[in-house]
Amino acid sequence: MTPAPDVFAGLQVDLSTTVDRVAEELRRAIFDGELESGTALREVALAGSLGVSRSTVREALALLVAEGLAVREPNRGVSVAIPDAEAVSDLCHARLVLEGAGVRAWAQADEAARAHVRERLAAYTGAVADGAGYRELNARHLAFHVALVELTGSPRLVAMQESLVRELRLALAQVERIRRNAHDQADTHAELVALLDAGRLDDALTFLDAHLAGAETAILAALALGA
Repeated sequence: MTPAPDVFAGLQVDLSTTVDRVAEELRRAIFDGELESGTALREVALAGSLGVSRSTVREALALLVAEGLAVREPNRGVSVAIPDAEAVSDLCHARLVLEGAGVRAWAQADEAARAHVRERLAAYTGAVADGAGYRELNARHLAFHVALVELTGSPRLVAMQESLVRELRLALAQVERIRRNAHDQADTHAELVALLDAGRLDDALTFLDAHLAGAETAILAALALGA
């Protein structure tokens, strides 16, 4: 018997919901600095601007609150989160735990995972050479750090790192000085990968610790939150 044609082969569905798309547009505006820290995210205004219902906006804002990108206060509604010194420090310390686990896993990681780290570095340095703008440089930079955690082979740890990266992007979006110097980090990351390739994992961990500590100090200083 001749097999029946697959009548469903051409069917497609967009799995993203309107809520997802609204949340993503708000994330973009926050990360690009269009919506500054402390900006009130009013449901009526957003619904009118985006052409969606208030309930859709409300659900999208709930996602941002859950991600730490926005805060909800009684009688005041939702606003873009304001990075504070304690949160920034905790964020950097958490990154060290996750990225340090990735560095320790370098020798046991499969070659594909190690190659991915090198590819992310190449994409970052290539963007610098091409004179890319802040948004691309920052995305390439943070993608490299996610790749370090991917060395662990743990989807849960990677998900944690991606959550931390979202919070970090919130802080960086408010810092003009960090924007101008985003490309300065490329050589530092190349040095870290060179240590990994040489099998000098203890030195790589020490290097990573100093790198993240320096990042913490720079962000706090630029945000005028530190001493």
